[in-house]
Amino acid sequence: MSVHLDHGGLLVLTGAGVSAESGVPTFRDANGLWENHAIEDVASPEGFTRDPWLVWRFYSARRRGAFACTPNPAHRALADAERALGTRFLLCTQNVDPLHERAGSRRIVHVHGRLDRSRCSNQQCDAPPLDDVRSYATLDAVPSCDRCHARLRPDIVWFGEVPAHLDVLEAALARCGAFLAIGTSGHVWPVAGFVGWLARHRPQVPSAYVGPDRPANAESFHELVFEPASTGVAKALASLLVSVRAR
Repeated sequence: MSVHLDHGGLLVLTGAGVSAESGVPTFRDANGLWENHAIEDVASPEGFTRDPWLVWRFYSARRRGAFACTPNPAHRALADAERALGTRFLLCTQNVDPLHERAGSRRIVHVHGRLDRSRCSNQQCDAPPLDDVRSYATLDAVPSCDRCHARLRPDIVWFGEVPAHLDVLEAALARCGAFLAIGTSGHVWPVAGFVGWLARHRPQVPSAYVGPDRPANAESFHELVFEPASTGVAKALASLLVSVRAR
């Protein structure tokens, strides 16, 4: 991946709390079920092997729900920050929806994949991901790869798989001049460990968290803004942008 963060720039991490304010459902309930499905059935390589059509239909529903939503003020504030900072801005999102892109963000890393793409399930195939997702809503069977004819799968990082672009993010952590996390629980690793790494190895780098609930890694942040992302992001950015521009 060619995107990088210039020295002293702003690294932003977003989680489900940002998309939830736009109406994107998290799908996971208190019993650990996603739309009445066990997570291992719809969000694991083994589940796809057992019942690929179930998995394909599950993500078709997720895609329809996400594409009916629109960006909120938090998405737009981050896109504005990118326009102001250029290569001194990098956005890492745990969300698989396209709302950051629809708000105007371009310097973005999807660590858990993208709902608007599909890719070949054959790990030996070098076919690139497909942006058209083969019309999820109109298919009556799982489509096949044009190159090797294996089944296509959603371009999503499932449980048990390694998150995407960790090399890019590790480099960004080592170079950033400020860090902002928004709407994340602090439970999902390895991204939950980003702020802790900064606190241990680069404690001079200012860090802030925005969200209505206290995250599990709250003690590692310099600033905590307990507000919804739609109102809190602009406040956190105001101070962090000063730090970045001063470098």
